[in-house]
Amino acid sequence: MDSILVPVWTVFRVRDFRALLVCNVLLGLTYSFVAPFLSMWGTLEVGMSPVRFGVFMTITSAVAIAVSTWLARWSDTRYSRKAMLVIGGATGVLGYVGYAFVRDFVWLTLIGSFLLGFSSITFSQLFALVRDVVNASDEVPAHELPLYVNVFRLFFALSWTVGPALAAWVMNAYSFEGTFLVAALCFLLFTLFVQFAVRAVPPTAATRAAALALPLRVALLRPVVLAHFVGFALFFACSTMGMMNLPLLILNTLGGEEHQVGIAYSVAPVFELPFLFYLGLLATRIDHARMIRASLILAVVFYGLLAQVGAPWHVYVLQVLSAAIVAVTSGVAITFFQNFLPEQAGTATNLYSNATRIGATGGYLLFGYLVAEGGHRAVFVVCALFCALALLLLLAFRPPQSAGNRRQHLGSTVGPLDHRDEPRDLGRVEARDLGDPAR
Repeated sequence: MDSILVPVWTVFRVRDFRALLVCNVLLGLTYSFVAPFLSMWGTLEVGMSPVRFGVFMTITSAVAIAVSTWLARWSDTRYSRKAMLVIGGATGVLGYVGYAFVRDFVWLTLIGSFLLGFSSITFSQLFALVRDVVNASDEVPAHELPLYVNVFRLFFALSWTVGPALAAWVMNAYSFEGTFLVAALCFLLFTLFVQFAVRAVPPTAATRAAALALPLRVALLRPVVLAHFVGFALFFACSTMGMMNLPLLILNTLGGEEHQVGIAYSVAPVFELPFLFYLGLLATRIDHARMIRASLILAVVFYGLLAQVGAPWHVYVLQVLSAAIVAVTSGVAITFFQNFLPEQAGTATNLYSNATRIGATGGYLLFGYLVAEGGHRAVFVVCALFCALALLLLLAFRPPQSAGNRRQHLGSTVGPLDHRDEPRDLGRVEARDLGDPAR
């Protein structure tokens, strides 16, 4: 019982932890208002074809990858994570106000690319800040970092238990303009809370030195890092296609209604909450990589069954599987990626975020083509195949030992990157040790 109560009590008792909890709830609420209905907005409200919508999302995602990578490096070398979060929140407000009223394709592309491109830094910077604060706290044992990251991710998921259903109600009452304006309001509250409640801590000398000594492009040359990056990109391509396809499957194929879309997206977060806590606790004792591979097996089953559903309530039941998958791929996986570059939390967390964005880009490109050629069920068949491919990739490049196995400081050692018996600190190795082509 203490393993459950102590982390929860600690999170609510420590001031910095409480501030980050509120930030997680507000950011999760913002995304929960937008993400489930974005494909409906693009195709039904703006009038894009599925292919044109895929192009739109591809362009905006590509710009977001470039912008967030640039800002993440700045967060490790120049400016505090608080400054990055304020920039991301403020541009998010402007971006969603633009989505509420603008209907011209070119202007929407510019808004999505630049305003929401800057805004895309918020998630990775928030969880990089979580790692920084947890590592600096005397209240948290070092080996419990994955548990605390999952607890914070739990509060992000908490917003999704009410957000999609509330967004569906707002959309029915005030159309998409109301939905995006509420999302903009949530981003405004997030920005104000960060400004007045989160401490500004500039990068340390060690962080700056690590970022300059080990650029991200060099770390990606390691086979294990690259394999997991590609594997997650494949998984998140499926996640993106599933996110866009599920509302349309319910409406167009299963004959459901808009409120049933909101219910479908509200079921999974209810189960995510206990899964996030339990799997975060489990991650303090067992191999993170094994947990990730198990989640991919569940993903193959999940998407395969979604291709066979015959009624909206079937989707509700399957969302329990989705919750278990998300608890690993969006919870434990954050810590797993952060351990690749333990002294560059901003860049490492952005590596995870970029895997999601690159996967999303591929998903946006494929979505329209798959729907046009095979229908909504075919999309989920392809998702199952992609997850199987990702699983095979991670099986082929298994880390010999994961940081989740060791009861020591996770911020100073990275097992998955080393093929030797003893772990090494990637923040302190030289570029040539990671396969620098200039060697």
